[in-house]
Amino acid sequence: MMQNNLVLVTGANGHLGNNLVRLLIDKGYKVRASVRNIKNSEPFLGLDCEVKQADITDKQSMVEALQGVDTFYAVGAVFKLWAKDPQKEIYDVNMIGCKTMIEAAAEAGVRRIVYVSSIAALDYSKLPITEDSGYNPDRRDMYYNSKNDAEKLAFKLAAEHNIELVSVMPSAMIGSVIADRLSNSCMILRSVLKNELSVETNVALNWIDVKDVAEGCYLAAKKGRNGERYILANEKSLSITETMSIANNLIPELKLKKPVRVPKFVLYSVAWFMEMRAKITGNPPVLTPKEVGMFWGLIPDFDISKARTELGFNPKPGREALENALVYMWNNKDRFLN
Repeated sequence: MMQNNLVLVTGANGHLGNNLVRLLIDKGYKVRASVRNIKNSEPFLGLDCEVKQADITDKQSMVEALQGVDTFYAVGAVFKLWAKDPQKEIYDVNMIGCKTMIEAAAEAGVRRIVYVSSIAALDYSKLPITEDSGYNPDRRDMYYNSKNDAEKLAFKLAAEHNIELVSVMPSAMIGSVIADRLSNSCMILRSVLKNELSVETNVALNWIDVKDVAEGCYLAAKKGRNGERYILANEKSLSITETMSIANNLIPELKLKKPVRVPKFVLYSVAWFMEMRAKITGNPPVLTPKEVGMFWGLIPDFDISKARTELGFNPKPGREALENALVYMWNNKDRFLN
């Protein structure tokens, strides 16, 4: 019998947060879901949970949200790879949010934190990539910088405040339920289904079902060792060409053309124009020059044996996760593709 089964999930209207809320309710937990905008109630329709306003950068609101909580799922963060002011809009928010959440948890008497980091906080220079690979040394991207630096800060602060903290590092999450807006990963699938990707980016993606990541977070809370990090990904990644081929076979009416392979300098030029247009429109680009520089030709393979062995993490293969997500979005095209 659990002494206290009240849990808090921040970012509960987001892709992972909302699926995690649903899973924890199904597991019998009393769930408190926090959102920045309390009026954003649609993602919680029909769900037996408490919805509370809290901002991860506002300590007092976090202390209030964490009252009586035993296990805290720190999901809330800025997840975007581009912004007009990436230092202010991405890096600063994630760093301040990390510090605020852990200090608030200490003040509220929280026992255990599952901190949602990212595979962005891993060194990709040697394959296969493991939890022991270290942190990403490439400092060109503010989102990646924020995930690296915030995870280090999370472990440091948790140790100082004597709170158990386990870090989980998801890859590109896709699939249902998408309760709110599309995440970056789902936006790529939207571009595939809308036939907007005519050029092979030569950047591979590690697709993972968001429900498997939610399960991994739950398992980390139950079985994860304090101070450890766990990769929640699939072993193999897929290129855009492979992703589009799978979409074509699954949904023949798409009639997607195979993306054209171009030299790296041409892709740089395409990405540069995309970013210039984004700065004018404010809409995130599909690809940026820094992403070409960081990931051109990289097909990251992950060793997830630690999560499999210690947590019992057993995700569906990336291809199956991709197929399920494509069908889900295609069957809801009026919502996702317009």
